[in-house]
Amino acid sequence: MKKVLGFVAGLFLLTLAAGAARTASIGWGGGDSDVGFWWTVIASFLTIAALGALVGTAIHSRRAD
Repeated sequence: MKKVLGFVAGLFLLTLAAGAARTASIGWGGGDSDVGFWWTVIASFLTIAALGALVGTAIHSRRAD
């Protein structure tokens, strides 16, 4: 059950990161470089957190041999 929750949390964070990246793209495209920059920073942090959750879940849910 913990494995499922870890992967769901990682996928949820990736979804949030994709939304933030889309908002950043809209900001850059609209000429609002400050909005684009900060949403890119947020998307980067969310992506790092998502990858940490996914990799951490994969590593810590392995069976010991």
